[in-house]
Amino acid sequence: MTVDYLVMAGYLLGIVGVGWWGKKRAASKSDFLVAGRRLGPLMYTGTMAAVVLGGASTIGGVRLGYTYGVSGAAMVCSIGLGLLALSVFFSARIARLRVYTVAEMLSLRYGDAASIVSGIVMWIYTLMLVVTSTIAYASVFDVLFDVPRWVAVVIGGTIVVGYSALGGMWSITLTDMVQFVVKSLGVLVLLLPIAVVKAGGFPAMADRLPHGYLSPTSIGGQAIFTFVLIYTFGMLIGQDIWQRVFTARTDKVAAWGGTVAGVYCLVYALAGAFIGMATKVLYPNLASADEAFATIVKHALPTGIKGLVLAAALSAMMSTASGALIASATVVTNDIWARLRHRGRHEAPASPEDQDEVGSNRLAIAILGVASMVIACLLGDVIEALTVAYNLLVGGLLVPILGGLIWRRGNLPGAMASMIAGGATVITFMVADGLLANEPVYYGLLASLIGYVAVSLATKPTEEAVVAAWRRRLAGEPAGTPEFSAV
Repeated sequence: MTVDYLVMAGYLLGIVGVGWWGKKRAASKSDFLVAGRRLGPLMYTGTMAAVVLGGASTIGGVRLGYTYGVSGAAMVCSIGLGLLALSVFFSARIARLRVYTVAEMLSLRYGDAASIVSGIVMWIYTLMLVVTSTIAYASVFDVLFDVPRWVAVVIGGTIVVGYSALGGMWSITLTDMVQFVVKSLGVLVLLLPIAVVKAGGFPAMADRLPHGYLSPTSIGGQAIFTFVLIYTFGMLIGQDIWQRVFTARTDKVAAWGGTVAGVYCLVYALAGAFIGMATKVLYPNLASADEAFATIVKHALPTGIKGLVLAAALSAMMSTASGALIASATVVTNDIWARLRHRGRHEAPASPEDQDEVGSNRLAIAILGVASMVIACLLGDVIEALTVAYNLLVGGLLVPILGGLIWRRGNLPGAMASMIAGGATVITFMVADGLLANEPVYYGLLASLIGYVAVSLATKPTEEAVVAAWRRRLAGEPAGTPEFSAV
């Protein structure tokens, strides 16, 4: 294991070095939060694929493959389909808005009052994404290195918080590119073929796997439908995803780069399922399906390769953790704290130039990073934590966000009613039926849709001046106010 430790240590030190180098490029708020909106196709594709495929997609994807067979790819496939839908139908318009957060988009579309409620929901979602990624890499350390959970959380969390706070989105983008390459090599090029060969190849796996493992629907139609509702629609509206769209140099880069990343996600989904199936053949009686990924790595791979694959797993987890962490900090500083502060003073928000916004975002990253590490030490189920995050996101924000993009009659009262009704319904049913139940997101979406349509139709339409400014922004034109006046 000494060689494997050295490979992993070298990788982690390299990530820290790349993050430190990225600090030189984070001179302004735009550089720090959205990489100056200058990413071309290659970097955009790599960083988008890196942020959506994290610990839940890697550890959770292998776990589902171990438990259900090929249909275990449904969760990660839903993520890929969501990214494809976002890229084909919405990313160009989103990129032209030139904002920093989803709540800013809602503020432009409906008026300023929509931003704080949406910001709180989005903050909870992004923070839980950080927690799930932290839980994921801690689980790898637990099995492989026999260290306490809190030690693994602190080591990994400190690295992620460190390079994220140093250079913001530039550091995260550069490290994501490294992580994308390492992840592709480790999971797709090395672990997948080695695991399948160790299990005897696909014909032997088909003979030895339990009945139903080769069926694309053995996980259940309701589970697949729920994955689509939560993850496919979640990809359309998540702050961590939109913030990557904002980094694109042009709207065409956002559309084409995101499409390529979506296809990559579909390939990654099948790879995770096949790795889980191979693990089921080799180690059919694991105490917990969560141990499937770490077990196949520990026992099936040779020295040196094992270290690289572990680095690949950490790449997947850290890329999502860092992307969600900067998204959470952006929401807190731009959508919650800044607006509450200025409301309390009864004055207009200061312009970005009037504040040390890079410094405040660095501080927010550090504070939220520590908070996520504490929560990760208290929670243990990565799928459960991720489901809570997406239930709140989809149930509370999907309808007002997509409604604002496609339905002119939607207005501020309708959006507020939608967010409150959807969010409250989701929380109520998660408490009543359990965190992993399907009902919370079903009823949450229904309540959100009814509230949005009914209240919008029962109240006055959005003022024409707001609608006209919104249309100009969607067309990529100035809205008649400073570009980031909503911040």
